[in-house]
Amino acid sequence: MEVDYQQAFENSPVGQAIGRDRVIIACNRMFATIFRSTIAEMVGQTFVQLYPTQTDYEKTGRRVGSRLSETLSYSDDRVMRRMNGDLFWVKVSGFTYTPQDAHAHTLWAFSELSKPGVEGQSLRSSLTGRERDIATLLIEGKTGKEVAKALGISPRTVDIYRTRLLRKYNVAHTSELITLLLTV
Repeated sequence: MEVDYQQAFENSPVGQAIGRDRVIIACNRMFATIFRSTIAEMVGQTFVQLYPTQTDYEKTGRRVGSRLSETLSYSDDRVMRRMNGDLFWVKVSGFTYTPQDAHAHTLWAFSELSKPGVEGQSLRSSLTGRERDIATLLIEGKTGKEVAKALGISPRTVDIYRTRLLRKYNVAHTSELITLLLTV
C-alpha cells in the first residue's frame, strides 16, 4: 500500500506550512483554518502578517533562526495574529532543512492553544482559559476597563487576573508581562 504524502499533508489535523526565506510556499487546510484564511490567500505571503507586530516578527526570526541553525528544530508557545486581526495562542514547532541558512527551507506545525481542552505544559500554555483571554487583550493594548467590557466581566475581576498573571510570571508591571509573553 502506497502512502499519499500530499493527501496526508493537506488533511493533517495540525496546521502545517512550508517556508522559503520566511515566505509561505505551501500550507494545508488546518493552517488556513487556524489563521482564518484560505490556502490561496496564504501561499506567497510572508509570515510577518501572522505576528502581533513587525518587531515581534523580526526578534522571533533572529531567535528562532539561531536555534534552528544549532539544533535543526525549534518549538514554543506564542501569541500570533489571525488574518482578521485577532490575537490567539498557538504552539509552534519547526524544522529546517538548511541549517547553514536557517530560514531558507523550513517546515512548521501549528496547534491552537486557545481552544478548550488542548493540553500543553509550557509556562504559557499552563494559563487558564480566562488568563489567556485577558493576556491576549492586554497584548492588544486594551485597558483593564476595555478588557472587562470585551469579556463581560467586572474591571475588578480583570485586576485580580492581571495581578495573578504578574505573580505567575514574576514581573512587576503589565508592560513587562506583555514583553515576556511576546518574546519568550
